Amino acid sequence: MSEFSVKFRGVRGSYPIANKDFLAYGGNTSCVEVNVGGHLIILDAGTGMIDIGNELMEKYLTSGISAEDRTPIKATVLLSHIHQDHIQGFTFFRPLHLKSTTIKVFGSVAEEEDLSKELSNMLFGKSFPLDLGDIAGNLSIHNIGKNHLIILRNGSEPIVTDVSGGVVPQYDDVVITCYKSYAHPQDGVMIYRISYKDKSIVYATDKESYLGGDKKLIDFAKNCNILIHDAQYTTEDYLNQFVPKQGYGHSTFDMAIEAQRQSNAEKLVFFHFDPSYDDEKLNRIKNHYTNQFPDKVIMAQESLVLEI
Repeated sequence: MSEFSVKFRGVRGSYPIANKDFLAYGGNTSCVEVNVGGHLIILDAGTGMIDIGNELMEKYLTSGISAEDRTPIKATVLLSHIHQDHIQGFTFFRPLHLKSTTIKVFGSVAEEEDLSKELSNMLFGKSFPLDLGDIAGNLSIHNIGKNHLIILRNGSEPIVTDVSGGVVPQYDDVVITCYKSYAHPQDGVMIYRISYKDKSIVYATDKESYLGGDKKLIDFAKNCNILIHDAQYTTEDYLNQFVPKQGYGHSTFDMAIEAQRQSNAEKLVFFHFDPSYDDEKLNRIKNHYTNQFPDKVIMAQESLVLEI
């Protein structure tokens, strides 16, 4: 595996789907696994996160005979927002229940709220047999803002720094930059860029675009290697005269194409498909766009691995 790889674990929006007509692309909700510079980063904690946890547990158990001999599990989780389809897999992530596990969670909620309290209220207590404080692993949850930058350095804790001045220093480590888009109800969504050496990916899910493109996103994603962009609807569904999707906080495939074109992203990955879009429909969409842009666009699907 390369120093920078991306594996798609869940590519659906809204809710998971289990149906024989949805097997090719998968039915799990949003989760992308990134292995970069020796670090494991998990983008969103939808139901796709469960399989990551199961595989990590298998590696952990086979890494040594006793708990003391085994290699501890470490991961950084970046939440775009806390709508259900982006956190459903969190409580079923099995490594959380190992004392040796270290998980750092970063995300943003409304200004007057705390991410840890919100996750505790939504995922634990009355909705789960355990409270957040009962988790055995070393779990820490951090609020980040639009001007924060996260540095992942081997052998040390993540460094969170403020770059309000607008100048992002150059580092040899893994660097995560972000900003908050309010093109998704109700409290907006975090957009992330993960950079390592001279390579980068941008994760831009659950955001609606604008006429002429979202200029802030386009600048943020400029010249990235991979742009993972929300593409929940076809243009026809988005503009449906009976049930229009404008204002729902999601983009169309055409909006994603425009973001890729203006940002000059090397590759565009369509992501966060509507749960009603079965394999047949997504295959038609795939053929339409890959025929037009044969070397530029990719349809996300579970287990797809991209190496940069």
